[in-house]
Amino acid sequence: MMEEIECKPPTQLIVEASISSTDHPKKNNNGEALSPSCSNILTKIHAGYFRISLSLGCQALLWKILTQPNGVSRDVLHVFSKLPSTACLLLWCLAALTQISLTLVYVLRCYFQFDLVKAEFSHHIGVNYLYAPWISWLALLQSAPILLQNSSLLYMILCWTFIVPLAMLDIKIYGQWFTTEKRFLSVMANPTSLISVIGNLVAARAAAQMGWKESAVCMWSLGMVHYLVLFVTLYQRLSGQNSLPTILRPTFFLFFAAPSMGSLAWNSITGTFDTTSKMLFFFSLFLSVSLACRPFLFKKSMRKFNVAWWAYSFPLTFLAMAAVEYSREVKCHVATLLMLLLSVVSVLVFLGLMMLTAANIDRLLGGTDDPILAFCKNKKSNAGATTK
Repeated sequence: MMEEIECKPPTQLIVEASISSTDHPKKNNNGEALSPSCSNILTKIHAGYFRISLSLGCQALLWKILTQPNGVSRDVLHVFSKLPSTACLLLWCLAALTQISLTLVYVLRCYFQFDLVKAEFSHHIGVNYLYAPWISWLALLQSAPILLQNSSLLYMILCWTFIVPLAMLDIKIYGQWFTTEKRFLSVMANPTSLISVIGNLVAARAAAQMGWKESAVCMWSLGMVHYLVLFVTLYQRLSGQNSLPTILRPTFFLFFAAPSMGSLAWNSITGTFDTTSKMLFFFSLFLSVSLACRPFLFKKSMRKFNVAWWAYSFPLTFLAMAAVEYSREVKCHVATLLMLLLSVVSVLVFLGLMMLTAANIDRLLGGTDDPILAFCKNKKSNAGATTK
């Protein structure tokens, strides 16, 4: 009997050993442990998510322009003057909170997941969204409440803090377009490349509002010249099917966002909505109507909600802001109706995206069909395999 007991295998010891051999938590590049939820968020949130805060900041800027006492006509001004200042302030606070939150998350991503950030920089689409955080800050700064004056020292310091990184990105990316063989513009060009143009034009408007006219003209000319080059390049070869992923087709709206912002920036530089601003506004209006007449182009990209949908919002807001300035200059009923139509469309699209984002927050943070995210993961896995 004793011999039978002694011959029994130590099954309990084997079970305990298997329980104790659990997986270790993921670590960052510096060897520090990360919780699974934190690691998942830092992996998912890339620079493209700043389209959300950019849309919020631009919408706050539109509301600020509409409530300014430089009205279009007395009746329209009376309607917009009824907008409570508290609503505009709350919208700006929401934009500021979103921008600060995304910035903190992205700073943590740079620290804990720097390999993914480097992968973004090497991606022909992801690199363009590195402009988005700085554009968002500039839009937020220009839409700030009246307490932050354009001529104040704090405004100037913050403005140049956000403009300098844009100029550094210009030197890096624009230089690669005509000096690096693998990154020639004919190879790298896609609709998201227009974000760099928008960044220069937003910076030009901010510099003009501070009174730095020469710097504003410099940024404006840099942006518009590259817009012409990009437009011709994309106009000649863009098929709409295999030049960029289907999920990113909302970025076609960037085609009219750039000239709309160009007209606004030139209006701030010259102090009047002159012929140049009108030409850019009419061109952006034509491009927007041309895209609106082709809804089937965006049919496949609208099947599942994703962060790329926010590319619909801020281009429409830029166009609405340009329409406001145009109607103030022309002062006719047709211009006023056009301004009202574009403003209403911009607000409705913005509110719709807000509700869709709130209803699909899990899909927004957990989607696996993002081409930038997929490229970053493959790049990181390949780098890990190489080091092994």
